[in-house]
Amino acid sequence: MSEITLVEAVNLALHHEMAKDNNVVVLGEDVGDNGGVFRATVGLKDKFGFKRVIDTPLAEALIGGVSVGMATQGLRPVAEFQFQGFVFPALEHLICHAARMRNRTRGRLTCPAVFRAPFGGGIHAPEHHSESVEAIFAHIPGFRVVIPSSPQRAYGLLLAAIRSNDPVMFFEPKRIYRTVKSNVIDNGEALPLDTCFTLRKGRDLTLVTWGACVVESLQAAHSLSEQGIEAEVIDLASIKPIDMDTIFKSLNKTGRLLVVHEASRSCGVGAEIIARVAEQSMCKLKAPPKRVTGMDTVMPYYRNEDYFMIQEEDIVIAAKELMEDWK
Repeated sequence: MSEITLVEAVNLALHHEMAKDNNVVVLGEDVGDNGGVFRATVGLKDKFGFKRVIDTPLAEALIGGVSVGMATQGLRPVAEFQFQGFVFPALEHLICHAARMRNRTRGRLTCPAVFRAPFGGGIHAPEHHSESVEAIFAHIPGFRVVIPSSPQRAYGLLLAAIRSNDPVMFFEPKRIYRTVKSNVIDNGEALPLDTCFTLRKGRDLTLVTWGACVVESLQAAHSLSEQGIEAEVIDLASIKPIDMDTIFKSLNKTGRLLVVHEASRSCGVGAEIIARVAEQSMCKLKAPPKRVTGMDTVMPYYRNEDYFMIQEEDIVIAAKELMEDWK
């Protein structure tokens, strides 16, 4: 067992599942000969051949439509979109067909497809390469939306996504593709979908986050601990459906909620979490919930990108304000 990166964990999971199940196929732009834009699929074509690792034209609508067809006919396609911002040409196939197939056919057909895409900012990429629009897909009935934040969760959650009989949007935070390393055992054990992961125990406030922001959130929790504030850090992981039971259990102990996400503020997943807490657990809160989010602007070009990205200090300041509220 050795330490690997998040993108290597994705590759490891794909290798494992393709060896285990001949119905698993990978398709996308440059996924075969080049191993994908971030090399997440490197080595797959050499091992499994061109019939199972398919280089597609530069046509995202085609990738979406072909994946739906494959999935309804017994295959388990894992489609790669090079960046989350490139998914939009495929939305008709994803929203109107993949997400509705089980309901449309009253269960006669399912759509066990995984749609992978790197997402988020922080790598000084050009336009359409840095979006964080997971809330769009969370709003669509029929999708699961999953975001790993570490190599272990990338490996286990991708295995679970491929084995799921429902379509899964699997968004990988590219900012931590190679900056976060950990030990991963290639044992084929999937992690549960629809579940949060409590990464750090705390008594004073509940900090809910996901994706690359988990890094800054854990750093902030450490800084707060040195100042006598113990934050419980929860990695949401499953953006849709949301495991509110884990969040409520934490709030019963802490009474304070801070949600951190890179995506723009308005109508983000953080707003949904806070709304559910307001509906079901308002009386247990010691202070109004807070959010630390991206701005309601287009992700700026690289010279101004740091102004958009959430920093550890932003989270620490919000947590302190939350502790001061209604003391």
